[in-house]
Amino acid sequence: MTSLLWLRRDLRRRDHPALLSARGETPGTDVAVVFVLDPALWSRSGAVRRAWVAASLRAAREEYDDRLAVRVGNPREALPAVVSEVGAASVHVSRETTPFGVRRDADVSEALAAAGARWVESGTPYAVGPGLVRNGTGDPYKVFTPFARAWREHGWAAPAANPRRLDLVDLASDDEGERLLDEALAEDDLPALPDAGERAALARWRTFLDQDLAAYDQARDRPDLDGTSQLSAYLKVGAVHPRTLLADLEDETAPGAARFVTELAWREFYADVLWHRPDSAWRDLRPQLAGLSYDEPQDAVAAWRSGHTGYPFVDAGMRQLLATGWMHNRLRMITASFLTKDLHVWWPVGARWFLDHLIDGDVASNNHGWQWVAGTGTDAAPYFRVFSPVRQGERFDPDGDYVRRWVPELAHLPGPAVHQPWAHPEGYTHGYPRRIVDHAEERVEALRRYETGRSATS
Repeated sequence: MTSLLWLRRDLRRRDHPALLSARGETPGTDVAVVFVLDPALWSRSGAVRRAWVAASLRAAREEYDDRLAVRVGNPREALPAVVSEVGAASVHVSRETTPFGVRRDADVSEALAAAGARWVESGTPYAVGPGLVRNGTGDPYKVFTPFARAWREHGWAAPAANPRRLDLVDLASDDEGERLLDEALAEDDLPALPDAGERAALARWRTFLDQDLAAYDQARDRPDLDGTSQLSAYLKVGAVHPRTLLADLEDETAPGAARFVTELAWREFYADVLWHRPDSAWRDLRPQLAGLSYDEPQDAVAAWRSGHTGYPFVDAGMRQLLATGWMHNRLRMITASFLTKDLHVWWPVGARWFLDHLIDGDVASNNHGWQWVAGTGTDAAPYFRVFSPVRQGERFDPDGDYVRRWVPELAHLPGPAVHQPWAHPEGYTHGYPRRIVDHAEERVEALRRYETGRSATS
């Protein structure tokens, strides 16, 4: 008997319920493993995202003894073809939870049923599947804190066992799939990507546990320090499952451990919100600001994208994104606030840019994070919270080391002076751009628009 494991956001071999399901309860089932590269999605992804997926696939192939096949095509057509090729009686997947993934899987499962193959879903990319945590009336949570409390009380399963024996089918990739992976990894101007794959993810996790977890609650907001786990890109492709991380934290008592669990809860919360409100992927979650007016300042958006706004903390974050495919979370909030509150641009413009350039770009976390900043999402705080890029820089990069790392035009300025080059006599001597807007003025304008937009919908 043969079963087919279709990998998507679960590019690993350990702690993999769908793999266990594909192998079956008794030895003797052959397992074919495939990843279907959909050209329609591939062509719309940014170069950095394609490269990270390609690197993660190549690393996952090693975990599957070089028997992970990459096929190109619409999954509705490609999967039945593979089923016929290997004689699979069933197709096993991790349940998808994004709006696109749910629609796609419904189509594919229908096509597979017509081909005579069973569709079997096991697990999700989350510790607790979206939709499972509800309040006392059976409704989904709309605010993070009560969700996180209920999420902890709900609990999660232990990591899935690793199969002692796995009989893998020698299923070949098609030439087009290998060509697309090669091209993705050979793109010009790619940032230096971290090591990909499950082994790299677990190695990074062990380093974080040993060196950074204890101080995580204090260091996580400091982009000038190496205080974050750097696991988000691995979680994105499923090179490691959050259940694995939570199991290792079960007996940890340090404040840093509790804070890290809270950050995982944020990821699960946003996935839950998207599950219940699939329209919120690209539309305002809350309708209260439907009347808000927005601008389309092309030159200003271009300056924001390239890190040339004249605000050092903002520019450092945007340049880190372009150089590495990743941005510190504190900077994600600051740069998002600048685009939405200082430039008055609707949040999907920034969310799309982030998704194209982040190796950890996840539609639920990314887009609802943007809405949190824009004031259209789950946060109870209203639109009139406007981050000051100067004060944020002085607080979270007090010595200016982060700015000097990513904005070399300001490397000559001492200490926190880098956050206000306009106040230093040599602030512009090395070519750093002047401010494209006045933050104080734009804050007033943002508040005016808030009042007007709120009145229009009341």
